[in-house]
Amino acid sequence: MTPNQLIEELHRGIDLFSALVGHIDDDSARWRESPERWSLVEIVAHLADEEREDFRARTRLTLESPDQSWPQIDPQGWIAGRRYQEKSLAACLDDFQEERTESVRWLRSLSNPDWSSTHHHPKGGPTTAGFLLANWVAHDLHHIRQIVRWKHGYLDYRTGDLSLGYAGEW
Repeated sequence: MTPNQLIEELHRGIDLFSALVGHIDDDSARWRESPERWSLVEIVAHLADEEREDFRARTRLTLESPDQSWPQIDPQGWIAGRRYQEKSLAACLDDFQEERTESVRWLRSLSNPDWSSTHHHPKGGPTTAGFLLANWVAHDLHHIRQIVRWKHGYLDYRTGDLSLGYAGEW
């Protein structure tokens, strides 16, 4: 995929995530299939923070100042530290949509970006801006899969003794 196609995928994510979760109430959004799995509100809060503090920030630095250190992130620690589970799903979705809109606006404003521009990460090694852009889209796909898994698990939980096996093998 070209960088422009990847940017358009990011743009489509604004409406896609809204369609997937925008209708779910806060009590339901806090449900977890098991203690080690994320709730829906945790997933969406994570998406907003990753948008702002990871992908956009790191891509910008790699394009504009590749020798500068990247900001530290702690996605797993943010879940409890930022009290995701106590947040409103609608507020988290709004936050994500605003941040993604800003990301797409910024990406579309770039004039001839050098997607081969490389940051040398102390642990990850050489990382290009193009690599980050592709992984930004892959991160969306990862969490789309996670949301669909959550929705299937929640349906199973809410339907009780009914088997969902007729729908096909999960």
